[in-house]
Amino acid sequence: MPRIAYVNGSYVRHAEAAVHIEDRGYQFADGVYEVVPVHHGRLLDAGPHLDRLDRSLKELSIAWPMARRALEVVVRRIITKNLLTDGLVYIQVTRGVAPRDHAFPTHAESSIVVTAKRKRFEAAQVLAGVSVITIPDIRWKRCDIKSLSLLANVLGKQRAVEEGAFEAWMVDAQGQVTEGTASNAWIVTGDGVLVTRQLSENILGGITRRAVLDMAAKEGLAVEERPFSVEEAKAAREAFITSATSYVKPVIAIDGETVADGKAGALSRKLLDAYLDYAEGP
Repeated sequence: MPRIAYVNGSYVRHAEAAVHIEDRGYQFADGVYEVVPVHHGRLLDAGPHLDRLDRSLKELSIAWPMARRALEVVVRRIITKNLLTDGLVYIQVTRGVAPRDHAFPTHAESSIVVTAKRKRFEAAQVLAGVSVITIPDIRWKRCDIKSLSLLANVLGKQRAVEEGAFEAWMVDAQGQVTEGTASNAWIVTGDGVLVTRQLSENILGGITRRAVLDMAAKEGLAVEERPFSVEEAKAAREAFITSATSYVKPVIAIDGETVADGKAGALSRKLLDAYLDYAEGP
């Protein structure tokens, strides 16, 4: 069965899906996106993802391309049409098509694309752990907006791949970790405190990040939302990342230096188990 995409009101074959060459997303990265995971046929945190989409659109003064309820219907139809049981739904909204000019068009009609991708979660692979490298954070100053402008993230991820790592953690001018190129960064201190950077314009408020914080609270775990340095991360008891695509993924090495014993830590495993229980639903 061919993959199906939704493009501005029409369901089309993925291979034939296209947008206009003067779409401002293509010309200026003038748009936003969301990635919603699907686990065993169940959308995870669709509400919070669409809330974040709404926030990103408002921050850039881009109109919703359709009513939110209508988008929810489109997302579910894309899942059905693609026979998706495990994977991701990608939503992209741009300011639309207009003659190329940096200023906003006077009459803008937002464009939308919704696609689906199969991706099965493999717990054994996740628990094997991954390595990360650290790089300077060279992004713009509104990282809290889930913008299409991802060139700095792309360059960082490519550098990680070239160095044999899974992810790159970006580091600010003060030597503090902000986040990964496509994930939020976490550590567990020597005395068992869970640490992740607080929300601000310096990081994207991850939906999985929020879910894990909720789970930690329910488990009565000690949590601190604050910056942490590369040195503190390397000396941590555990480290891990969270994202819609990785769930909770242990980090076993940073810049080639082993974290603790180089294995997935007990707290990382506990939070992953809790997240998987959550993903399965009631």
